[in-house]
Amino acid sequence: MGFTARIRSHGVRARIAVAASAAAVAATVWGVVAIVDPGHHGSRDGASRQTQDQNRTPDGENGKNGEGEGGSGPLVPETIAHSSESGGDAVNITIDDGPDPRWTPRILDVLKRYDVKATFCMVGPQAKAHPDLVKKVVQGGHRLCDHTMDHNTGMDKKPVAYQEQQILEAKKLIEEAAGGGAKVEYYRAPGGAFTPDSRRIAAASGMRPLGWNVDTKDFEKPGVAAIVNAVKREINNGPTVLFHDGGGNRTQSVEALDQVLAWLKDQGRPTGFPVRTDADTPSASAPPS
Repeated sequence: MGFTARIRSHGVRARIAVAASAAAVAATVWGVVAIVDPGHHGSRDGASRQTQDQNRTPDGENGKNGEGEGGSGPLVPETIAHSSESGGDAVNITIDDGPDPRWTPRILDVLKRYDVKATFCMVGPQAKAHPDLVKKVVQGGHRLCDHTMDHNTGMDKKPVAYQEQQILEAKKLIEEAAGGGAKVEYYRAPGGAFTPDSRRIAAASGMRPLGWNVDTKDFEKPGVAAIVNAVKREINNGPTVLFHDGGGNRTQSVEALDQVLAWLKDQGRPTGFPVRTDADTPSASAPPS
């Protein structure tokens, strides 16, 4: 090999060595970024990532998680449900903040009189304190909903660990109170304070996040007529109606529910349960309750 050829060969080997070294450095940098990037595994408070996490799940499949361990069973979407399983003009009656030993039995009596099934969103400690009422709800053919441990309407500002504790402990207490293998099928955030994380946690545990379309404001005790008129005025917003059986005197709620169910019957409108596994695009954000 001549002098010129040796120079060219040496230059080629040098360029190959430099390229290999650069590739190794790039691979090392990528690996470090993948480990420390908080977007992969770090916890988040939900608010700052609401948009990008709106429909993201741990498995990345269009806002859905598998129910139960290993993702087996029906897929429960993380999106907030508003529609009715019965479709058409069916109405979903939902009852929050109980069970309460004075008001829940009266609510159940009204529902039974009209042969209407409802979804009861229960607070964990209330369910633990009144397991007989939880069992009556289940025996009546109604469904159970997780309304957290402390009904903290500011839980969307809390750490993910707090949200998880509030949701999963309440689910456990409600199901233990119900007995007989009854399952909590929905999760409703207090005051509608959902986050991408709370929705993910609920869906991964088999609970569909549940919103509402008609807020009766019965918790403010505005008068029976005002509660009934709110339903009539807002029912075109969507099918899910919010009442309460806990958190104070619910005399107006009981009387208004009776009148609302009578009105729905006169209108020929059936009642049903909120969707759990069907795709559902919320028509409106849930206001505080």
